Amino acid sequence: MEGGRTRRGSTLPVVSLEGAQIRCPAAATGVALLAMNPSARSTAEVVQFAELQGRLAPLFRAVFDDPAAPRTVVVVPGLSLDQELLSRIDGLQHYEERQLTMLMLLRLPNTRLVFVTSTPIDPIIIDYYLNLLPGVPHAHARRRLTLLSAYDASPVTLTRKVLERPRLLARIRAAIGDPQLAHLSCFNVTPLERALALALAIPLYGCDPVLAALGSKTGSREVFQAARVPMPPGFGHLRDVHGVAQALAALYAQDPALESAVVKLNDGASGEGNAVFPYAGAPQAAAALARWTEAELPRRLVFELPGERLPHYLGKLAEMGGIVEAWVAGAGKRSPSVQLRITPTARLEVISTHDQVLGGSTGQKFLGATFPADPAYRLEITELATRVGEELRARGVVGRFGVDFVSVPDRGGAWRHQAIEINLRKGGTTHTFQTLQYLTNGQVDPATGEFSVPTGQQRVYYATDNLQNPAFRRLTPDDLIDIAVEHGLHFDQTRLEGVTFNLIGALSEFGKLGVVSIAGTLSQARELFDRTVAVLERETR
Repeated sequence: MEGGRTRRGSTLPVVSLEGAQIRCPAAATGVALLAMNPSARSTAEVVQFAELQGRLAPLFRAVFDDPAAPRTVVVVPGLSLDQELLSRIDGLQHYEERQLTMLMLLRLPNTRLVFVTSTPIDPIIIDYYLNLLPGVPHAHARRRLTLLSAYDASPVTLTRKVLERPRLLARIRAAIGDPQLAHLSCFNVTPLERALALALAIPLYGCDPVLAALGSKTGSREVFQAARVPMPPGFGHLRDVHGVAQALAALYAQDPALESAVVKLNDGASGEGNAVFPYAGAPQAAAALARWTEAELPRRLVFELPGERLPHYLGKLAEMGGIVEAWVAGAGKRSPSVQLRITPTARLEVISTHDQVLGGSTGQKFLGATFPADPAYRLEITELATRVGEELRARGVVGRFGVDFVSVPDRGGAWRHQAIEINLRKGGTTHTFQTLQYLTNGQVDPATGEFSVPTGQQRVYYATDNLQNPAFRRLTPDDLIDIAVEHGLHFDQTRLEGVTFNLIGALSEFGKLGVVSIAGTLSQARELFDRTVAVLERETR
């Protein structure tokens, strides 16, 4: 199963489940109807999905600790998020490639993988990942891999593309083999993924879409409150400009020293749905403050998404709702995160910690991360995130999720942490940690949060999905691999150090690339990353 452990304690694939709504695998008509109306739901479908998901825990128990156990993982890596917000991201379709790290599950000798994409992936990219597999002949792994495509580059989530193609669904079912030994893995779970799981008649490892609101910005605040985890002052359940203006005024009335507040769309991703409102010059009188915020909001709101305009933003706010909360300021501010998982057997596991690398116009756009988080607060945020995880477990959540924080040091050297977001899905650090995990066969020490490989040495990484340079468009995937080998940048299986690449398909079209730089210390990882960038820039001048 995706993310499972071998008998030696290393991780294995864990079955992935996420919701669906089709009555039977052969119901092509039902699939088409559901694809057109994914939110349609009946009592029978809910019961059917619950029955399907009931297979997950026994499957998990059977294969999690046995690396030789036969299993099939079906990976459908589309991003079922707001497509309009995501459309501004260069090379978005190639983000499906981030889950190619799942190919490393083929190091398990009886694991089969079915990987589905919107458009075919260049064979050189597949070979690149298979050649990273430790101790497994390339040909043996390739025989257990089935690659399928919708041949559709349109800006629609991959899951919908699959549901709309009955013959593609049939080919996926044929490649699964025994459905009792199979599970579905997706980036996130919506009614579309629930429909796909039912159409394939296999369970999905992820949060049931009926619980998806717990991962919205409003839902996150409610979970933090229930878990007694600190968070910035704020207000949720906002739907219009008047509600936002009232919330902004109320925040400032509570704390006249507040410099800014942030408005967030409930389902915005990677900071793209955020906007900052500065309070400079705000009046102190309550009545005047309310009028002032409503009048100033159209002029002062600074959007993280380039080119965003207020009418469009307010339309999104009415559609998905949002929050207003205080902007956390302070010298030395950091943005760490904790990644966790709730297994099908209801076990809560801490997977990793990261310090996020943020950028953009207001400093809220996710650019990359370093692993692990700073030891000064690594265990503190882990304890807070565990509280959040316990609350989510009590509410029935299953699967991977992340908890984001804003952390500020005080004068005494201690850190103050405030939780700001829950992501009930895989995230920008899932594939990077899987890369380290699968390549090195190492594991995190729960007592320290450090990652050790079998030799006892520590490993860390610096990673980004946003290395972009127009000059890089001169390179093909073959060129990239040649350059990495010629300059000694590629991952070395003997030293368990080096660079791996992702988003390779976006290189020639967008000049964009993902990089995971693995080394013994963060300074070494950053030096290796900087050297990689310098080499690519030199080779493309």
